[in-house]
Amino acid sequence: MPALKKTALTVISAALLSTFVISPASAVDKDTADDPKPTAPMSKVGGAQLGRVGTQVELGPGAPVLPKDLTGRSWIVADAESGEVLASHNSHWRLPPASTLKMLFADTVMDSPELLPKTRQHKVTDEDLADVGEGSSLVGVKEHLTYTVHDLWLGVFLRSGNDAVHVLSAMYGGVPRTVAAMQAHAEELQALDTNVVSPDGYDAPEQVSSAYDLTLFARSGLQKEDFREYCSTATADFPGEKKKGKKRGTFEIQNTDRLLTGADGVEPYKGIAGVKNGYTTHAGNTFTGVAERNGKVLLVTVMNPSSKEPHAVYKEAASLLDWGFDAAGKVTPVGELVPPKSAQTGTGKGTESANGNSASGASGSGSEDAGKHGPAATGAAATKGSSGVGIALGIVGGVLVLLAGGVFLVNRRWPLPDLVRRLPRR
Repeated sequence: MPALKKTALTVISAALLSTFVISPASAVDKDTADDPKPTAPMSKVGGAQLGRVGTQVELGPGAPVLPKDLTGRSWIVADAESGEVLASHNSHWRLPPASTLKMLFADTVMDSPELLPKTRQHKVTDEDLADVGEGSSLVGVKEHLTYTVHDLWLGVFLRSGNDAVHVLSAMYGGVPRTVAAMQAHAEELQALDTNVVSPDGYDAPEQVSSAYDLTLFARSGLQKEDFREYCSTATADFPGEKKKGKKRGTFEIQNTDRLLTGADGVEPYKGIAGVKNGYTTHAGNTFTGVAERNGKVLLVTVMNPSSKEPHAVYKEAASLLDWGFDAAGKVTPVGELVPPKSAQTGTGKGTESANGNSASGASGSGSEDAGKHGPAATGAAATKGSSGVGIALGIVGGVLVLLAGGVFLVNRRWPLPDLVRRLPRR
């Protein structure tokens, strides 16, 4: 065969192959794919239907249709109490999670209250902050100043402070130990799409999670009183720098969850109670939220909307919550949020090994949502103080409990804050 013909065939073959094979990085990189899709079979944890590509929903009589113009690469809406998944879209697609991974960090570290009680104080060292990624969101933690664990958790949840995450990780035993503990906890929760590289969600090679897993993290974390308090806190006072000859002051910080605060023109969502938002270069915008309406508690996660509309992640999450409340009892669940492994007696539901795709977040710097520190503008609907938005005003909900026989049931007394009782707009 002539050399020229061989060369031509080689080029054509390579071109054809490239149309069928997409690298893991390109599956999550907006710069290399206009309309990326999952590149391999997804996990079937929670039900076979959740492993299918595309939107999964089974409408019954009287059920409303799904909202139009949903652009999230992956999303899920589920009943927080029963665990029923009402609808999903690529819910097991492994994507960069951004700061929503901090839910897993908090749920993991809060399992050791004896190690990190809220009143414990820590003087920050240079080493504590040495590995905070460039362009990270910061609450304003300073070297050689002392903070309580309570202060640091406010920094994590409200300002998505990577500096606060790294200090807490140092107090926990170091970043490597924290990452290992987070990975082990994810596996215990059957969040098998998740690979943890950094505790703060900063873009890192191979660091991925999924809408399904993030929802599991939120559901688990919301069983902890401290987790509920921090994720529902709208504004708080954070310790400032100590000036010579003066008493150490504070500055106000505001939660970056705009559905909670109503900041930046986003309409606050009635009944919202957290949980966590995030943004990085490769993850785009991510959000997991929990809300209550008429005794029904729903969880929603949206990852990386392609819409150019400002704050699309919040608007799509709100529209999915609206749909979920209207559709409850009128749809056939397409899957379930599985219980932790420890709740199983053997080969119960959801114990199948994940067969997730290999898409991973490419390395790159990215500024997390609201990366500035210092005094923050007060949101139109925010309330002041570190006690949360009406956190003392317990309303109907449910605490997930493990009962004998490995059954994962719920007790409808989840003290979500009553966010309807807000201060008037200023």
